[in-house]
Amino acid sequence: MTPDGFQSATNVSRETLDRLKVYADLLVKWQKAINLVSKNTLPDLWQRHMLDSAQIYDIAKAVVAEQGRNIRPLNESTWLDLGSGAGFPGLVLSIMGVGQMHLVESDARKCTFMREVARETGANVIFHTCRIEKLAGQKDNPGQVDFISARALAKTDQLLAWAAPFRSQNTVCLFPKGQDVDFELEHLLEFDDSIIKKWPSRTQDQSVVLQVTSH
Repeated sequence: MTPDGFQSATNVSRETLDRLKVYADLLVKWQKAINLVSKNTLPDLWQRHMLDSAQIYDIAKAVVAEQGRNIRPLNESTWLDLGSGAGFPGLVLSIMGVGQMHLVESDARKCTFMREVARETGANVIFHTCRIEKLAGQKDNPGQVDFISARALAKTDQLLAWAAPFRSQNTVCLFPKGQDVDFELEHLLEFDDSIIKKWPSRTQDQSVVLQVTSH
């Protein structure tokens, strides 16, 4: 997928696309020194990472439209992205125009990379360079947020355990998941009464984006 193909798939503005191009160029440059993403995915960066992250924006937009007054407009929302790594999906979502984005990543080198991307693109983000389980004890923790995201990080039950301090009754969790998702959910639903919805992935067959909300 090319940048223009990404724009056709997402309908982002030319300005947003230009900012994402800056991000992509920085990732390719920094990848030579830091292992930010699997090198096998670099040739298809715009589909495997950019579009895979951007699809969450459209899902969140649909959730806001569905929930109405129970959740803030997307551009005013607060987000928590767990285990941000190279910034997927959190930095992409911030550049696309969600509200305040909190990025949690314990690897200082990856945080340095993301700070450079944020500086070059003007992304509205706050960095937390710590382990996820330590975040709630930090003075600058985000408190309860509107959305929580995490990509290629852990099983769903673990993600929800990490997310618990930051969830309210109206918080929406959006987790991209692969073909083992049903096994994860079978285990999860034995002890959790969350409402689960599966959105088909736009980038990978048999993959989904899980929407998890409180009962």
